[in-house]
Amino acid sequence: MLELIAKKRAGKALNVEEIRFFVRGICDGTIPDEQTAAFLMAVCFVGMEPEETAALTMEMANSGDVMDLSALQARTVDKHSTGGVGDKTTLILAPIVAALGGKMIKMSGRGLGHTGGTIDKLEAIPGFQTTLSANRMIEIGKKVGAVVVGQSGDLAPADKKLYALRDGTGTVQSIPLIASSIMSKKIAAGCSDILLDVKVGSGAFMKETSDALELAKEMVAIGRQVNRSVWAILTGMEQPLGNAIGNALEVNEALEVLKGGGPEDLRCVILALATRLVLLSLPERYKQDEKRAEADVKRVLSDNSALEKCKEMVIAQGGDPSFVTEGLPLSNVTTALLAEEDGYLSSLDGETCGFASALLGAGRMKKGESIDHGAGILLAKKVGDRVKKGDLLATLYASDEKHLADGMAHLRRAYAFSSSPVIPEKLLFYSVSPQGDVREI
Repeated sequence: MLELIAKKRAGKALNVEEIRFFVRGICDGTIPDEQTAAFLMAVCFVGMEPEETAALTMEMANSGDVMDLSALQARTVDKHSTGGVGDKTTLILAPIVAALGGKMIKMSGRGLGHTGGTIDKLEAIPGFQTTLSANRMIEIGKKVGAVVVGQSGDLAPADKKLYALRDGTGTVQSIPLIASSIMSKKIAAGCSDILLDVKVGSGAFMKETSDALELAKEMVAIGRQVNRSVWAILTGMEQPLGNAIGNALEVNEALEVLKGGGPEDLRCVILALATRLVLLSLPERYKQDEKRAEADVKRVLSDNSALEKCKEMVIAQGGDPSFVTEGLPLSNVTTALLAEEDGYLSSLDGETCGFASALLGAGRMKKGESIDHGAGILLAKKVGDRVKKGDLLATLYASDEKHLADGMAHLRRAYAFSSSPVIPEKLLFYSVSPQGDVREI
């Protein structure tokens, strides 16, 4: 291992056998943490060649369980978001794909810190089961076309060990390490085609467009190296996506979109992501005809086809479908945040909003903490909106006054105002095709 550290520190590329030795040593404990940390720091400084990153990805993906979805006898798509605030897109995208005849089998995570988790949102639905056997996932996939569950089994255990060390050694920001971490889990999840929603902005992990684009290109390149069709889209997260932040609130807002409504910014992002997912999952039908795919996405949102698929998925996973018509209940301690001045809303910091929601009880600061599914924030104004003193900016929900006060104090810091009109940040930046072609959207 000392030889590998020295080789990488000198900027030389490791071969597949050396990377396999490294990953196996992580898993069986023969490589001590201090040597692994030294290797990670070397990677952070000198980077990795594309072939190295691809090899590291595959070795981590194969370090544990690998899902076999071949029984579905169809292309299967997965979507990964790099994390944001108000990002409830999976709840909408999976039913859309299924309504058009595709198969979306998705393993999602829980929220931590300022970002929300899809599994926490789904667990706000009474009875919804986020842990299913592989056989049951296949059954639902065949019948419904959409399955969303939590990560189960022992997927990419090498990544879990590496991530813990990266977090503790200041090497989280390395693009090859981020890319291999994300892609190893996606590949182990078994889908043939992957859409990456790479978030950019204050509420995202990647704050700068240049960094997000570099990460997107790196992950798409890994896809080419390991024979996976991977498409990436860079979407904005300078402010929260949509108006709802918090689990039940976001489920309710996802339903609005599935019923043909919902906030304009959320619909815009959904349309871009869903169109690409449909093209990936049904290539023979659409033959890369983006306009036709987009028109079909709009149709299943307007004629309630996607909404019906959502109900089917919820029922198949043990959930109570009555929420589709009634909505999910919210926490009963509420207050309103009012504007203290006239002007235009010039900034609504996504990260601050996310942490405010967590303080209200909707998120967790440590793994394993319980959450209040009914807590959160419903925004009434977004960047660019004209406001007058006394106007409603947001409604906050919590289970008690202490959480409410903490969340309110934090949320106030998210807002900034201007005396002159403000143009909101872009929602869509770039797309990166499986061949690596970058296109501004």
